[in-house]
Amino acid sequence: MQRRIFTADHEAFRETVRAFLAREVIPHYARWEEDGVVSRDAWLAAGRQGLLGLAVPEEYGGGGEPDFRYSAVLTEEFTRAGVSGLAIGLHNDIIGPYLTSLATEEQKRRWLPGFCTGETVTAIAMTEPGAGSDLQGIRTAAEDRGDHWVLNGSKTFISNGILADLVIVVAKTTPEGGAKGLGLFVVERGAEGFERGRNLDKIGQKAQDTAELFFRDVRVPKENLLGELHGAFGHLMTNLAQERMNIAVAGIAAAEHLLEITTAYVKEREAFGRPLARLQHIRFEIAEMATECAVTRTFLDRCIEDHARGGLDAVHASMAKWWATELQKRVADRCLQLHGGYGYMTEYRVAKAFTDGRIQTIYGGTTEIMKEIIGRSLLS
Repeated sequence: MQRRIFTADHEAFRETVRAFLAREVIPHYARWEEDGVVSRDAWLAAGRQGLLGLAVPEEYGGGGEPDFRYSAVLTEEFTRAGVSGLAIGLHNDIIGPYLTSLATEEQKRRWLPGFCTGETVTAIAMTEPGAGSDLQGIRTAAEDRGDHWVLNGSKTFISNGILADLVIVVAKTTPEGGAKGLGLFVVERGAEGFERGRNLDKIGQKAQDTAELFFRDVRVPKENLLGELHGAFGHLMTNLAQERMNIAVAGIAAAEHLLEITTAYVKEREAFGRPLARLQHIRFEIAEMATECAVTRTFLDRCIEDHARGGLDAVHASMAKWWATELQKRVADRCLQLHGGYGYMTEYRVAKAFTDGRIQTIYGGTTEIMKEIIGRSLLS
């Protein structure tokens, strides 16, 4: 089905993104996967190309374009290229809104220009060893010392954790923590007591640096409090819909691309003297996946449109996230099976997509948490 949500400007931007990937990312990606981290030069190149801070106002160096459809194009093209390591979606769509909507004027002028040039790589630190999707279980604490805060605790599974120059840390501001006792504190590179642990060894997304972070009596200036004191829980809930939409957009784009390459493969690959595509079972498998992708794409495009207009609620974002990522997981598994032994070889795109995509149903809120959000909305 022909998509109707993009204009000529969006498609021109898509060509810009594809050219950037071909020039600045794909030739270097194998080395980045070996290194376990993306080169800083790639972030600077993305800044020069205007891919960072799409929604940041022009006065701070951004694109001044809040239309989420541009972010969707960026996510789709990065997903199709299989280059999850350069986490521009995390930077733009997940962390960016905290800085543009919560930061003071002084904070915006201090942080946003580097955010847009790629000189300042960002991360957000929520997850802890003992608290994954449960934000109310956070133990990292910020103690008020009058003219500054003192931060103690640890975080894990932090994307961009090694490269990050600016980390938004979720911490308790009261002994109880929870919905009325969490704050957002910006910790900058070089802060005394701020240490990075291991660059974690994952089964996929090898070029995406994912780290443990430790805060031992880290002195945080009062002017680095982001948003309202004790108000982090509400801030996080407000911005989670966009995070989940970013993940959902990647999920359907990945499923569609896997279907494309698998369809081409079964047309060429022969078994018992004829192409796999002539076997009824293969045709049924392709037909089922194509139908599931088409139905999911229709729903996702509606969600993208709604979000671009500011009308997407948390429930529909949760629906999009769990459905698209679970579809991605199923399609990756079925496409690998259709590739046979070759599907298990890392040189084949389907193998890499299988391992890279497995995290999709986990981060940004697990499938189970998404269902809980939807269920509560319908039954409470």
